[in-house]
Amino acid sequence: MEIKNPAVSGTLESSDAQVMVEPGRGTIEIYLESSVINQYGNRIKRVVMETLLRLEVDNVKITVVDKGALDCTIKARVEGAVFRSFGLTDNLPWGGMIRP
Repeated sequence: MEIKNPAVSGTLESSDAQVMVEPGRGTIEIYLESSVINQYGNRIKRVVMETLLRLEVDNVKITVVDKGALDCTIKARVEGAVFRSFGLTDNLPWGGMIRP
């Protein structure tokens, strides 16, 4: 999948994350802002990367502003932003149903 349009998913509320995807420059670029980056930054990046790879997205600039979100929330926000970038809003195969 190639990201064609910028899209955002999530909020800046506590225990959530806001994820923005944009067309990339040939690679996956992850930008992370988090108050717990020292403790969980690597884990957050790993969840984002695993979700993108499962969705077969390999050319994207993704910005994550984390406000203490759980892994499942980050995963859902990444999926939501990717789907929105394609204009997909109905009958989405959320979570583990999505397989390459």
